[in-house]
Amino acid sequence: MLMSGYKTETNPLLKEFDTPFGVPPFHLIQESHYMPAFEEAMKQHKAEIDAIINNKSEPTFENTILAYDNAGELLGKVSSVFFGLRGANTNDRMTEIARELTPKMSVHNNEIRLNQELFERFKKVYEKRNSLNLNEEQMIVVEKIYRDFERAGAALPKDKKEKLKSINERMSMISLTLGDNLLKETNNFRLVIDNEKDLAGLPAPVIAAAADAAKAAGLEGKWVITLHNPSWIPFLQNSSRRYLREKVYKAYYTRGDNNNEFDNKELFAELMKLRLEMANILGFNNYADNFLDIQMAQKPENVYNFLNQLWKPALERAKAERAQMQDIINREGGNFKLDSWDWWYYAEKLRKEKYDLDDAELKPYFSIENVKNGNFLLAQKLFGLQFVKRPEIPVYHEEVEAYEVLEADGSHLAILYIDPHPRPGKRGGAWCGSYRSGSYKDSERISPVVTIVMNFTRPTGDQPALLTWSETNTYFHEFGHALHNFFAEGQYKRTARSVPRDFVELPSQICENWAGEPEMLKMYAFHYKNGEPIPDKLIDKISKSSHFNQGFKTVEYVAASFLDMDWHTADFLKTDKIDVNAFEKSSMRKIGLIDEIIPRYRTTYFNHIFGTGYAAGYYVYIWAGVLDSDAFAAFKESGDLFNQELASKFRKYILGGNNLYEGMDAYVRFRGKEPAIDPLLERRGLK
Repeated sequence: MLMSGYKTETNPLLKEFDTPFGVPPFHLIQESHYMPAFEEAMKQHKAEIDAIINNKSEPTFENTILAYDNAGELLGKVSSVFFGLRGANTNDRMTEIARELTPKMSVHNNEIRLNQELFERFKKVYEKRNSLNLNEEQMIVVEKIYRDFERAGAALPKDKKEKLKSINERMSMISLTLGDNLLKETNNFRLVIDNEKDLAGLPAPVIAAAADAAKAAGLEGKWVITLHNPSWIPFLQNSSRRYLREKVYKAYYTRGDNNNEFDNKELFAELMKLRLEMANILGFNNYADNFLDIQMAQKPENVYNFLNQLWKPALERAKAERAQMQDIINREGGNFKLDSWDWWYYAEKLRKEKYDLDDAELKPYFSIENVKNGNFLLAQKLFGLQFVKRPEIPVYHEEVEAYEVLEADGSHLAILYIDPHPRPGKRGGAWCGSYRSGSYKDSERISPVVTIVMNFTRPTGDQPALLTWSETNTYFHEFGHALHNFFAEGQYKRTARSVPRDFVELPSQICENWAGEPEMLKMYAFHYKNGEPIPDKLIDKISKSSHFNQGFKTVEYVAASFLDMDWHTADFLKTDKIDVNAFEKSSMRKIGLIDEIIPRYRTTYFNHIFGTGYAAGYYVYIWAGVLDSDAFAAFKESGDLFNQELASKFRKYILGGNNLYEGMDAYVRFRGKEPAIDPLLERRGLK
């Protein structure tokens, strides 16, 4: 309910955004605006749905399908702002709002998705669709919306619908709590170093960053290591204090598994039971069957078969890497066996030994400004895009930059926000989202407002933020998602950027291929002090070391993918007492994971599968790796990395045409054939 006496006209979320390009007025939005805005938006959405249901006319495309596709505009606007900031710039009050809002949103969505009268109208249009003289996209919209509701359980008897409602509501709260617990566990840890000798091995920029973190924590004169990637990763790679590496790494991989108020084990076990129960009610054997039914992979067996193709060569490579690192330990007189908290440290030693290369040598050429410009240049050379900084556009944090994206002819295409650095109110990792999706209204294009959010190394002192090679690749990755958002076409919300989950990483991952190409590196990698381009010898080292540590990287990723699939294909009884850690150990033992490597995400901090987006779908990154490796090979084979004809086809079929073409159909239209796995294996050095 709206607060008594609340005036909707004072709420910026309930008015037209009077800002440049209609972006959210972040400078005007306060936490007190959210709940009243959501209440009003849900009220309006319900009225729009009721109008469809109560329409006495025979169901048609216009009065049923189109009306539904257009409904909920205000709710979508409010949601995009709130949930976008919940990930990128949250606080305790936002968390409280989310806990109050989540059950209300769940009830609201259930009342729509499981509404029998609404479904009957969709069904009537669906059954006569072939006689309605619909165009290709309209036919796709009809079929997608009908199947969405069918898959949600709209065709089930009333008792099963009621059960689904309660399951959905409980799952939404569990997912919310799991993510909140993880953020708190991540933020709560800090290793405080007060003895300068314990900084042994750390490069000067890492020490400076740790000093800055300590100062921010009120511990000036000391050094602080956190569980944010730009802190713990270089610490593990460089610290010669083994016992401190162990302390930091154990803190990282025990998040959510500390038997405290933020422990995730019981909640996760409950979530698994609920997902299985939901899948059974919907007629599937398990949650993975349900999820994969509409993906390119289609069924769990195909995912397992695919992962197994990668597992054996990757594990063999990882064992060889382990032996090389143990040899270094032995040669240095270390009287211990390599452990998981040692891998990062000795991998760096091995890289220096084999390739005479370390991140400290590369980072001066990859200032965050250079890498950003490299992404902009790639978009310009492939698609003719231009990026103009717009300081007049409101942003939600002082570190965020806003750009207008222009087509080659100078016409407006999109707005892009870039949010580069970690902070306590930002969840970990990197992602791309949107504050407004590209769409059409009365045949007029509504341009997208896109955001890429990262957690990259901060600047220290008078030194700019210098990115690691891994961070550089992540930047290109998220920028690829942004391109997908810029170009997505479709007259209807349901078809714009509608792709299977195991296709969606193709647009992002293909951009990583350009990042390390010598021709591309010469265009954006310049020394931050003197502007000198990256020398050929370093480019050669990057190329020669491209297969380095790929056994570890592939094994930790594929192990997590197996773990995800095992959780979502398991046949738990309602009465089963699930031991989360025992299940995880059994899963890893089954595939023969070596002790020195843990899965990239252990169960209690597997944020990708807390929600539903990547649950039973973490495999998608390497599935899409087959696609992006093969797609990039097309550019290489053409002899022109920036082949305009290929770029145009890639934009048309992969980035823009998802309203008409999906999955393998879209890929074949671009490439002319289905992808081969060989380019992926070759790129990772597994063949």
